[in-house]
Amino acid sequence: MSFPWANEYKPSHPFMKWMDEKLPLPRLVYNSVGSGYPVPRNLNYFWNFGILALVCLTLQIVTGIVMAMHYAANAQVAFDTVEHTMRDVNWGWLMRYAHANGASAFFVVIYIHIFRGFFYGSYKAPREMVWLLGVVIFLLMMATAFMGYVLPWGQMSFWGAKVITGLFSAIPLVGEPIQQWLLGGFAPDNAALNRFFSLHYLLPFVIVGVVILHIWALHIPGSSNPTGVEVKSESDTIPFYPYYIAKDGWAVGAFAFLFCAVLFFFPNALGHPDNYIPANPMSTPAHIVPEWYFWPFYAILRAFTQDFFFIPAKLMGVLAMFGSILVWFFLPWLDKSPVRSGTYRPMFKKFFWFGLIPAMAVLFYCGGAPAEEPFVMLSQIASLYYFAHFLIILPIVSAIEKPLPLPYSITESVLGKDEAAQLAPAQTATA
Repeated sequence: MSFPWANEYKPSHPFMKWMDEKLPLPRLVYNSVGSGYPVPRNLNYFWNFGILALVCLTLQIVTGIVMAMHYAANAQVAFDTVEHTMRDVNWGWLMRYAHANGASAFFVVIYIHIFRGFFYGSYKAPREMVWLLGVVIFLLMMATAFMGYVLPWGQMSFWGAKVITGLFSAIPLVGEPIQQWLLGGFAPDNAALNRFFSLHYLLPFVIVGVVILHIWALHIPGSSNPTGVEVKSESDTIPFYPYYIAKDGWAVGAFAFLFCAVLFFFPNALGHPDNYIPANPMSTPAHIVPEWYFWPFYAILRAFTQDFFFIPAKLMGVLAMFGSILVWFFLPWLDKSPVRSGTYRPMFKKFFWFGLIPAMAVLFYCGGAPAEEPFVMLSQIASLYYFAHFLIILPIVSAIEKPLPLPYSITESVLGKDEAAQLAPAQTATA
């Protein structure tokens, strides 16, 4: 984002001048997270979840590298190497629990980040590319998390891999060859473990690359804000450093406190007890369930129980499960409202808080429940509303609703209708 009032990087030390000429890395940092990056002054705490996602990604990469040093991708010893890391490696238990619970923390942060985007219209122009890259990151996260869940090679790891990869067999003609290619055979075994371990180690670095593109795309139009009103003057912005660095620092501290509370007091609360039993292909668990962050999409998958003419129910479930995320790619074009923020869209707000949020809550609950009534019926109702919200309700609401009046500027939304305050420089407004 380039504004005429943005502070320019002017190194004074000879070494920094030489560095700026040869490799302008300090200039890049200054313009990205320093005083050279003006940010809307009215960002609330929902905008802190971007930096929290970056913290979680860093945590997962660091702990994952340490875990990989002691892991063997072999069906005969994989479970034992994880137990060895927990029991015999110095601080191995901390690395394992931090990595396992870090995945859950990552998804909590990302779900809040995504639904903040839903409500405040972060997918609208000119930030479509920011949104699209964010959805790509989410898909990569899901693939990485699934493969990581297989690696401990407990009962739920093995049967989860068998069930999820078995979904590809629903694809006509090419489904079974794809499934065998993914597993390296007809069932999860050494070949599958090697494939999943390699990809689980590689994909986080791919995510880092897409995150860089995501941040780069964000810096072109600049950050959105709760009003959805674009920056008009210098008084609408404040420098990222020190104001939002301090605010993000507070959020990171609060996150660290909550994460450590779970890590040290409830490390197994989000895991499944069957995964502490070694994988046994001859003993099927009574209730096969993925990790909690997959539950809404698992519920959509299981919502299809009857064939539709020549289309098998399993195939429809697979298509709906993938379609439930792919529909996010089209949000910038499905929502035609000229107003971005849901704060000023009364009809949209009602459908969001009393429609989409309860539907997602039901899907989360039913995805972890047994595949029996009434959970199947509730999954079907919630799935129907989920797709209707994005494909039917959102386009219609955006066309017919009458938005509330928007503030003239970001400054007005913060300080009220004060012409003098609108024209004042940012230093005076933040004094």
